Amino acid sequence: MKNSKAILVEPKRFEICETPVPTPGPNDILLKVEYVGMCGSDIHGFEFGPFIPPKDPNQVIGLGHEVAGEVAAVGADVTEFKPGDKVLIEPGVPDGTCGYCREGRYNICPDVDFMATQPNYRGALCQYMVHPAEWTYHVPEGMSTMEAALVEPAAVGMHAAILGGASLGSHIVILGGGTIGLMTLQACLSLGATDVTVVDVIPSKLELAKRLGAKEVINGKGTDIVKYLRSDEKFGDHGVDLVFECSGSGFLAQQAIQIVARGGKIMMVGTQSKPVPIDFLKINREVVIQTSFRYCNDFPRTIEAIASGKFDVKSMVTNVYDYRDVQRAFTEAIDPKRKADMVKGVVKVAGTPGCE
Repeated sequence: MKNSKAILVEPKRFEICETPVPTPGPNDILLKVEYVGMCGSDIHGFEFGPFIPPKDPNQVIGLGHEVAGEVAAVGADVTEFKPGDKVLIEPGVPDGTCGYCREGRYNICPDVDFMATQPNYRGALCQYMVHPAEWTYHVPEGMSTMEAALVEPAAVGMHAAILGGASLGSHIVILGGGTIGLMTLQACLSLGATDVTVVDVIPSKLELAKRLGAKEVINGKGTDIVKYLRSDEKFGDHGVDLVFECSGSGFLAQQAIQIVARGGKIMMVGTQSKPVPIDFLKINREVVIQTSFRYCNDFPRTIEAIASGKFDVKSMVTNVYDYRDVQRAFTEAIDPKRKADMVKGVVKVAGTPGCE
């Protein structure tokens, strides 16, 4: 049994290095990695380095946290999994002792050990890895391990939709038709919403949003979305009940302010990397601005939604790369000529040359 992992030696450059197969602790599983999703945070980390740089300049940086595969071995105290089981993991391991964890809000635990970030920067782009059994889930019958790897980003959308209160009768607009926007779309639909509009500037993403169930799609490049959504033929003076900002665009965040209804809600799902000015005078009619961070107790519901066919993650995969081509995969993800048409990229590890 051999192991290797992709290391980010500097921005925009991976090296695949041999490394020992880790030994699972008493409450861990040893996972043979099959698929790893390429998250936007991984792509950002590849291009610029980690969001939060390590204190130690010699820290080994791994990327990837959307992962599924097969159990290769289990620790002495693990009873719910056995070798050969297909599983997916929840990549954040909270400390379990802080006030947030005790309240059940473990996603905002300040000491969470989240893969591909501080403090350990361990990534899933490897052949074998260990993970606590407590944060591991069985892959249901009929769900592929590629789909299972995408439970993680789907859970981001599910958490946002639940936190936002998406339901039947809600008028919803999603700003940004990338992976998280489309995951949020499907989460809203799975919760009963039927009136969901998606805004983006890339036609292929808008076409996919329509196929996935959006009632309407709008190309923001050729349409003044504020004027259109505030027109009498749409939502008029009332505005939009629930707005999800999923792009991380400061411009769209400001447009969310202009289209939300009195008493409505804006869900900030995308990561705003720069300060965004807010004209509070426009929303001083009891508008709620709510941030959404990862997920919390959302994996079981998300797994069921995908397994039941209510949530189609497979159609979102536009690019599949072999593990040995991880450098090309991430290079294409930041290439202006290629990245526009990439909705979701995944890296196939097990079964690729050199990973038998």
